[in-house]
Amino acid sequence: MMTRSRIMLGVVAVALIGLFWFLGEEEITNYPPQDGPIVAFGDSLIEGVGATTGNDLVSLLSRRIGEPIINLGISGNTTEMGFERIGEALEYTPRITLVLLGGNDYLRKVPIEETFYNLRGIIDALQDAGSVTVLLGVRGGLLSDRFDSYFEDLAQETGSVYVPDVLDGLIGDMRFMSDAIHPNDRGYARIAERVADALVPLIE
Repeated sequence: MMTRSRIMLGVVAVALIGLFWFLGEEEITNYPPQDGPIVAFGDSLIEGVGATTGNDLVSLLSRRIGEPIINLGISGNTTEMGFERIGEALEYTPRITLVLLGGNDYLRKVPIEETFYNLRGIIDALQDAGSVTVLLGVRGGLLSDRFDSYFEDLAQETGSVYVPDVLDGLIGDMRFMSDAIHPNDRGYARIAERVADALVPLIE
């Protein structure tokens, strides 16, 4: 009798765990992806400032997945600048778009609400065109991260895949940085590992 009760409790526990897992599973907007290229859209971290030729984030990811990734990174871009040129990405009708912006907003003291208003506009435009969006987070502060919860909420609300703070553990460690804000080859390799963990399941 005791054994039977334990078995029943075990069955109920497994069922509840499965239910909680199902309810907590996030839906990815536009998944599975449509046909089209992969685009990386952002600022200097997408462009690859600080890396030697072929060792920037986009090149490393491209080799890792075995297909080209279109690099639309422009050094110095804020989220407002990105929003103004989102048409460049839409011209490719991308099936997946990596979005990495926000660091320059922090450096220029752009109000945080404006930063994430622009990011939402960028993501909405891409998703309206059918793209899966992969949101790459950056830190909003040295002592504390003012951006973290905003990135998480934006990813959840838009159904974007989210990679938090791509520079985590790299800033301040000159083994991985070419200057105060840009990685070197080793740093970009670390970021590529983190992004690949999110990107690869989308294309398999």
